Amino acid sequence: QVQLVESGGGLVQPGGSLRLSCPASGFTLRNYVMMWYRHAPGKERELVASISAGGMINYADSVKGRVTIYRDHGKNMVWLQMNSLKPEDTAVYYCKIPPFWGQGTQVTVSS
Repeated sequence: QVQLVESGGGLVQPGGSLRLSCPASGFTLRNYVMMWYRHAPGKERELVASISAGGMINYADSVKGRVTIYRDHGKNMVWLQMNSLKPEDTAVYYCKIPPFWGQGTQVTVSS
């Protein structure tokens, strides 16, 4: 059974950091592209970052320079390190390994 379970979200002040994690079970991550999306109320879902099976990484312009996606094949996990967080980063963040989605973790950036 394939499962993606995000964690690491929470409430953080502007300028703070969070690290989201997504352990995968039911398959081997090394063979798949891995993505982080976010969905804020009233906005369209946004692809935040992706890392291909070969290690090619892409970031949304809105997070470039502040976010790092990385994976550990041995642990079968992907992380999203987010720094210099802004209120506009507030959203539910989802891990996706097509066609599978996690349940999401809430990130709230507020003073």
